[in-house]
Amino acid sequence: MWREIIAPWMETLDIGEPASEDEVQTAEGRIGNFPQSLRELLMEFNGASDEYGTDFIWTAQRIADENVNFRADRDFATLYAPFDSLLFFGDNGGGDQFAFTRSDTVVAWDHETDDRNPVTSSLREYVVNCLESQGGDWHKE
Repeated sequence: MWREIIAPWMETLDIGEPASEDEVQTAEGRIGNFPQSLRELLMEFNGASDEYGTDFIWTAQRIADENVNFRADRDFATLYAPFDSLLFFGDNGGGDQFAFTRSDTVVAWDHETDDRNPVTSSLREYVVNCLESQGGDWHKE
């Protein structure tokens, strides 16, 4: 399914080989279960970068590493609201991160203001928006 969604942009993308079930389970063991849509995407391609090198989908390992770091960083704890309710999985290349809430809603986390604004209601919509506006800030007003 995911390869069909990204097919129109394949020439401009750098996508990873599919993650194994073990890789996904190892990452989930560190930070909690992934939404089903993210699990399925990672098992088709483990991470994706656009033509500008923006990692709009991280690998399973990077998802685990980044989330562990965000949740454990003492400086972040004094600067930002807790990150426990978010599952970061990609970025815009400029410091802002994208995360799932407890549902399939995707939010943009602004690293300067700590704003956590809903941007899409699904991972599919997020991926398409990223690809249609490669290099752009589609999530900003």
